[in-house]
Amino acid sequence: MTRRLILLTAGTLAFWVLAAVPAKHLGGAELAWVFSGTALLLCLVPGLITIAWAGIALRQDPAQQLTMILGATGVRMFGVLLIALLLYQNVPPYQGQDGFLLWLVVCYLFTLTLELTLLLTGRPRSDSPA
Repeated sequence: MTRRLILLTAGTLAFWVLAAVPAKHLGGAELAWVFSGTALLLCLVPGLITIAWAGIALRQDPAQQLTMILGATGVRMFGVLLIALLLYQNVPPYQGQDGFLLWLVVCYLFTLTLELTLLLTGRPRSDSPA
C-alpha cells in the first residue's frame, strides 16, 4: 500500500512538472503554476485516500470492494467538484478563470487513470480460473 501511495504522489508530481513548466512558458505566466498546483492537490488528496482505503478493502470480501469503488468515486467527484466550484466562484485568483477548470479536468483525468492503474495492478490474484 505504501508503495502505491508513493507511486501515485511521484507520478502526479512528475506530471505537474512536465505539464506546468511548458504551460507557463507558452503564455500561462505565474497563474499556470497556481492553477495547475491547486488542481493537482484537489485531485491527489482523494486519490491518496482511495489508495489507502483500497489497501484495507482489498483484504475484505467482494461486497466491501464494490462499496469501496463506488464510495471512492462518489466522494472524489463530490469533493473535488464542490471545492473547485467554491474556488471558481469566490476566490479572486480563480474567480471566473476557465484556465483553472481546464487544469482541473486534465489533472482529474490523469490522477484517476494513474490511481486505477495502481489499484488494478496491485490487487491480489484470484485462485479460481475465470
